[in-house]
Amino acid sequence: MNILITAGNTLVPIDKVRAISNIFTGRTGAALAIHAHERGHAVTLLTSHPDAVSGITGAVTTQGSSRWTLLAYKTFDDLENMMARLIARQPEAPARGFNSLDAVIHCAAVSDYRSAGIFAPAPGTQFNPNRNLWESTKGAPGFQDRAAGKVKSDEPELWIRLVRTPKLVDRIRSVWDFAGLLVKFKLEVGITEEELVAVAERSRKQSNADVMVANTLEGSAYWAYLGPINGAYQRISRRELPEKLLAALESKHKERHG
Repeated sequence: MNILITAGNTLVPIDKVRAISNIFTGRTGAALAIHAHERGHAVTLLTSHPDAVSGITGAVTTQGSSRWTLLAYKTFDDLENMMARLIARQPEAPARGFNSLDAVIHCAAVSDYRSAGIFAPAPGTQFNPNRNLWESTKGAPGFQDRAAGKVKSDEPELWIRLVRTPKLVDRIRSVWDFAGLLVKFKLEVGITEEELVAVAERSRKQSNADVMVANTLEGSAYWAYLGPINGAYQRISRRELPEKLLAALESKHKERHG
């Protein structure tokens, strides 16, 4: 198979030197990519942490070989543009220099919000934390734009406006018209394993994914749920994930293509 894997975190710039991100390092996606390559598949890995690949025993070292391509990104926009270029309009893929994709494993921890401005309260405006509202001694509360290449550090407080980013995993089917196999990852915090499986299956259907990998933050270093396989989710160790996931994909690919 020809497999595209996304891994790592995305940066949401606040100014030219500051950004919001998350804690994820891309090691899971790197491990999946290396294992897929070892099984004979062609792999394109999009990652914010190329160093995660070299940190894994048995990692591929030949960049640009016929079955291995590693591409680095930093921001949400970088990842969105790269995915659109590699996934959309697959029938044209050979003419654009790469083979048509058979599967996408979307493992990247993508930012849910992006910065839409940074502001300081106007003179007389202040936030009342006891009432959870803005108040002003000079009429309606107001803000002053503090956007800059490097935001100054002399304000008593700054407020960042965050707006939703598009769900890239949902664009894979609906916008980029991908018809191959799709693997989605889901992370939850503070819920039971039974609740996790229910949330995972709803999320899988929402994105029209073929396979879901789900875990909680508390258990993410030790186990994950993989499914549906034979109509159910399986609890597996993190060490087993690359082998079990690739085996499931190979089985589904064989069912489709014989």
